[in-house]
Amino acid sequence: MLPPTQFIPLAEETGLIEPIGEWVLRTACAQAAAWHSSGLPALRMGINVSARQFNNPSLESVVAQVLADCGLAPEQLELEITESLSMKDPEESIRILASFKALGIGIAIDDFGTGYSNLVYLRRFRVRRIKLDRSFVSELGSESSSHAIVEAIVAMAHKLDLQVVAEGVETAEQREHLLRYGCDELQGFWFSRPVDAATCGSLLLCEIKPDNERAKA
Repeated sequence: MLPPTQFIPLAEETGLIEPIGEWVLRTACAQAAAWHSSGLPALRMGINVSARQFNNPSLESVVAQVLADCGLAPEQLELEITESLSMKDPEESIRILASFKALGIGIAIDDFGTGYSNLVYLRRFRVRRIKLDRSFVSELGSESSSHAIVEAIVAMAHKLDLQVVAEGVETAEQREHLLRYGCDELQGFWFSRPVDAATCGSLLLCEIKPDNERAKA
């Protein structure tokens, strides 16, 4: 499996990132709709948006059309943009993000902590959640300032009514620290390596069945 870091930069450079991005969006939304039709709860699907996509005036209409074609509720889609991208032109970002919010689509700031977000703009972006960059998470197993930084970011985000997702969780120790600091959601290899859609669906069913059985008991 080819990791995104090996082909995304080239795709950005050549312009192929836009057709690739639309294919990813359409495929992911169709899969989320299929899972829901098969009996799974309405899941939130997070999709990364590249700089070229974000700056394309047709992005809003493309996203709206994909949702309509797939029969997916806007509330089930969350677009993820990087912190650095959102701050290149904050006022324009506010305008673009507001149009997606009006459709009911969620917004998350990805790789949070690697850029230079102004907290005033962070509030004006009206994002739903921030995704804490893996560079902070990877250092949580050692005695470093990352502990204080992560704890402060989580506290700040919660004061702004934002949820915090920690990326790159790979050890039980990292998981324990993040839960103690109040992170709302965690993602990383500790939970699962990348898998295909069929395997992912099976894993989701395994997670949901015990909850349903407990609810019936």
